[in-house]
Amino acid sequence: MPNLVNVTEEIVYGLVRFLLHGPEYQTFCHCESCELEITAHALNKMPSYYVTTNTARDEAFKRLKTPENIQQINRQIILSIYAVGKECNHNS
Repeated sequence: MPNLVNVTEEIVYGLVRFLLHGPEYQTFCHCESCELEITAHALNKMPSYYVTTNTARDEAFKRLKTPENIQQINRQIILSIYAVGKECNHNS
């Protein structure tokens, strides 16, 4: 049975987790709620890329994971980390 998958979401969520646990963002909250808020904030600023098969997913990953796209995605994630981090009202 086909699944509807947003490839942009998969890429962004993986990069959010990677960036948040890097040395540059240790002062930000790393809880699941904040990770999801950062992901949602970033995704709302980016176009979605939906597929329904694993083959299409693999092709989309190849197409979307260019250095230029990853740089743009990282830039948006960093903006989202700071935006969500300013609003975070709990300790990590």
